[in-house]
Amino acid sequence: MKILFLHGWQSVPGGVKPTYLKDHGHTVINPKLPDENFDQAVQIAQAEFNRHRPEAVVGSSRGGAVAMNIGSGEAKLILLCPAWKKWGTARTVKPGTVILHCRADDVIPFADSQELAGNSGLATSALIEVGTDHRLADPEPLAAMLRACGASGNECGLIWRNGLA
Repeated sequence: MKILFLHGWQSVPGGVKPTYLKDHGHTVINPKLPDENFDQAVQIAQAEFNRHRPEAVVGSSRGGAVAMNIGSGEAKLILLCPAWKKWGTARTVKPGTVILHCRADDVIPFADSQELAGNSGLATSALIEVGTDHRLADPEPLAAMLRACGASGNECGLIWRNGLA
């Protein structure tokens, strides 16, 4: 599967999460997004999406806010601790979006993802509590991210509840 991975603020391409996806057989497009200019980050992400037409877009923290502010068509949207209240204007996500978030996140409150899921009318199974911190770079959240890339929002919730993630 071709995946556009949008990294977080003060992060860089080639980190743990996009590398994990690549190591599991996915083609990962992972552009450098500028920290200082959100609008430019959105423009870069949109250009990469338009050029590569990925089947999924994964956005981590600020990259999640970037992902919410591009036109992603029919691509799956997977958000990791999305920082949507800090950046951008999007306040909802499309049906089928999956949100992974750690309740103990000390950077982006878990309640922000609960609010986003509610604003968007997502099934409760679309918000998956996973991990031990904001980075979501441990084995459990990495596996959940991988499964979310290959499942719709409802399927992902079923996979999670059945202990397969």
